[in-house]
Parts: sequence; C-alpha cells; structure tokens
Amino acid sequence: MNSASRYYANRYQDSVALMKLSAQVMAMPGVELAAVVMASAGNIDTLAAAGLGRFEVRPNDIIVVVKGSEAGCAAALERADALLTAPAESAPQEEGSVPLPITSLHGAVRRDPGHNLALVSVPGDYAAAEAMKALRLGMDVMLFSDNVPPAAELTLKHYARRHDLLVMGPDCGTAIINGIPLGFANVVRRGPIGAVGASGTGLQEVTSRIHRLGSGISQAIGTGGHDLSAEIGGISMLQGLQALTDDPATRVIVLVSKPPAPAVAEVVLAAAEACSKPVVVIFLGVDPRSLTRQGVHGASTLAEAADLAVTLAQGEMPAAAPPSIPVELLHRFGALCRSMAPTQRHLRALFCGGTFCFEAQLLHAAAGIAVASNVSTAGNPQLEQARIGPGHSMVDLGDDLFTRGRPHPMIDPVLRDSRLLQEADDPTTAVILFDVVLGHGAAADPLTGLLGAIEQARSRALAAGRRLLFIAHVCGTDQDPQNRSAVVAALRAAEVFVADSSAEAALWSVAVLRDCLGGAA
Repeated sequence: MNSASRYYANRYQDSVALMKLSAQVMAMPGVELAAVVMASAGNIDTLAAAGLGRFEVRPNDIIVVVKGSEAGCAAALERADALLTAPAESAPQEEGSVPLPITSLHGAVRRDPGHNLALVSVPGDYAAAEAMKALRLGMDVMLFSDNVPPAAELTLKHYARRHDLLVMGPDCGTAIINGIPLGFANVVRRGPIGAVGASGTGLQEVTSRIHRLGSGISQAIGTGGHDLSAEIGGISMLQGLQALTDDPATRVIVLVSKPPAPAVAEVVLAAAEACSKPVVVIFLGVDPRSLTRQGVHGASTLAEAADLAVTLAQGEMPAAAPPSIPVELLHRFGALCRSMAPTQRHLRALFCGGTFCFEAQLLHAAAGIAVASNVSTAGNPQLEQARIGPGHSMVDLGDDLFTRGRPHPMIDPVLRDSRLLQEADDPTTAVILFDVVLGHGAAADPLTGLLGAIEQARSRALAAGRRLLFIAHVCGTDQDPQNRSAVVAALRAAEVFVADSSAEAALWSVAVLRDCLGGAA
C-alpha cells in the first residue's frame, strides 16, 4: 500500500469545503483513504491516529494525504491539485476594475456594512478567536467548528448575550435563518413554527417533517451540542427561545435536545412555561410527562414533536395518538422472517445521523431490546472498536472513530455502503436498519452506491440460503436537491421498507425482533 501527500501554502478553505474535496479525491480509482484538511495541530494528530503518517504543523496550509495503489495516489494528487487550484467564481466587476479578495471579517463588513451573521468553520484551535472577531463587529455567529474548549464557548456566549447577539455553536451543524439553510440543513417552506435545537440531525428531522405535514419554519436556530451542559447553562437555547417569542412570524416553538443537565432542563422549562406561545419540548430520553406543564407540551420522539407543533399551529389541541404498525405490514415482516435461516436473529443498524442512532437505542431499550453501540446510551453495552457483531448493534458512522481522515458519511456515504455489505455477510444478521440524510451539505447522489450495496448484499445472502430485511428512514423534503420522493421510490423499488420517520423505522425494527423473530437477543 502506497501513500503520498502534498502541502498548499496559505490556501485556507473552510472545513465543509474540504470535506467535500476529500470525498471527491476518495472516489478516485485505486484510493483507499484520502484526507484534505488544514494542517492544524489537531488535524495533524488526527491524520497520525488514522495511520496516514506524521506531518509538520503549518496551520495556514492545506495538506492532502492519500493512501492506495501507486497509480491511484498519483491520480488522486493530480485531482486534488486541480480542485484546489481552480479559479474561484466571482461576481462581475466594473470594466477596468481589479477585484480585491476579502481576506478578513473586518474587510467583509467594510465592503458591506449590512453583513450581520458570520458562519465560522475553521479548525477548533482558531475558531473561538474568529468568532469573537465577528461578535465585536456586531455580527451573530454560527460556529460550525468543533473542539472549542468549554471555557472559550462560555466566554463567547456571555459576550454575545451582553451585546444582544447570538452564538449558534460550537459544533452547530444545522440552522435555517430567514429561510436560508446553513450547514447541513433541508429546504423547507417558511411558516409559523420556530425551532431551537442542540442536535443537528434532530433539528433536520423536526423541520423537514413539519414541511412534509404542510406547515413551515419561521427560524431554526442551532445551539451546538454542548449548550445545555451544566457548564454552559443553555445560554443559546434560552436566547433562541426569547427571540422566537418576540418574533411575530412565529406562533409555535419547538425545543430539541438530547437530555440536558437536570438543573439546565429546569431553567429551560421554566422559561418555556413563561413564554406567551405554545412550546413543544423533545428532550430525547426524558419522560414527556415530566416536561409537560402549562403551555408546554412534552414529546417522546422527534416525529411526535413535529406533529404536536403542526397541530398547535393549526389552532388545535393535540390528542394522544399511540404509534401503531399496520397489520398488513406486520404480515409482510413475518413472511420474510419465516423464510430466513435459523442463524438469522440479529439487528444491525447503521446511522449517518447521530441523533437517529440515539433515538433508535432509546426505542429499542423501551421494548426491552439491548443493542451494543459505539455511542451507547440507555444502559446499552459499548461496541468494542465498532466491530461486526455479535448480537444486535447500532453504529453511529459519524463518530470520530470513523471520520478520522475521512469525510462525514452524510457527505460521502461510501463508508456506510461498505459497512452495510460487511454486516450483511454476517450469517446472524436478519435486519439492517439505516438512515439517508438529504439536504444542503449532504451527498448529491445518496443512492448509486447504496442501491448497489443492497443488491450485492441480497445476492450474497440468497446464495448462502439467507434472506435479509432492510428498513430505512429518509430525512429530507422534496425541495432538497436530492428530492426525497425520488429517493424513497428508488429504495422501495429495491424492496426496502421505508418508514416516514426515524422513530417509525426504529419501531418497525422493534416489531420484527419482538414479534417476528421471537424476541431474539
């Protein structure tokens, strides 16, 4: 196996752009692994941990590292060079003028004083400093970068609050501001429901489902995954709640998070109760009855949170509607399971969205089904090194274990597709559960590799006397570049059972394991 690398001096690009470049280089024939990253200390350590070699720290430079065949590495470096040196598109200039590049936030504001929001996506070592520059220029900040120390996050958020500004992040992957999707976000219509979320894919699930139910989003404000920790205290969520309370276009508010620190949850719930508008709260894993109070409606799943919000926006009071599975679908599950080999007893779930992995674990645990996971919760065992089997497992493919030296699987799903084949080859695998996340930032073509992997997995299984049951959930809308309806139709044509929500897909999996495979452990 060969490896090769190349530096590009003083050639900064943001992390989302570099992840997309990595995906394109990784797709080259003969390339096993590729990374296109800023040469910061953190990224250099990550490359070393991924076995891609040790390199000099040169924070303003881009480094391209590839591993594969000799010819593949050479072609990949040429491809990276072409992508990184291609001239950037620029706006038309007046005749005779020379365009001057904007090289700083200050320069951007000087050119257009109307700029009032900065999206910061730089290595974590430098993110807080850039975010503070934006705040001092009077701009709100979406801080996409991760690995920002809690003390720095607290400093940024205290400064923002004192100056009537907002910090979304760090590690804020999703927002929709004034109808514009930022980061990983879906295309949804404008409407009367505002959302504040400490979970990127959780916010995507809620906003896209609201759109599919016929309503729309006024604003979707991300907070970053650490905001509701005891150390940060929910500063951004509380600011977002207040902003939506003051917004005349918002009639209903949804708050989305994994379990907050208990004291922070109480502060947020008290603020929600004092709000003049209906508030729906989904704190995944928290009993919705403990969230419900005057004007506050607790939800148990992301889908239920969206449903409650739409009902309230229509001026109706929500009624309890326990989830159910059509009898005909159970019959189809049962018939397929009866045709399986005796060895086939286990669920293998593969998620690009970390919150979907979290929610699925909770729903299986509530049914008494334990699953091992690399991001275990609900008392589940830890999946050692995210290995294949034994037993039921759920893998978050967006975890650092898998993304070191690779693009996130939402950008490049090749890791998910290859892992699906590995899981399908295990003779104990009966059910494969997976998600497909659409929208801006996600893979432009989420289907070609996936459908090929499903067809190959099914063929291998049939040749070995086995049958496989595939269950999927597609997060997105028909307005997304990938078109949700087209993706769903293609999956169903490939004999995949496609649920309408992440929670429904998990509940179908529970039904198969409990009712069709006899509660296999």
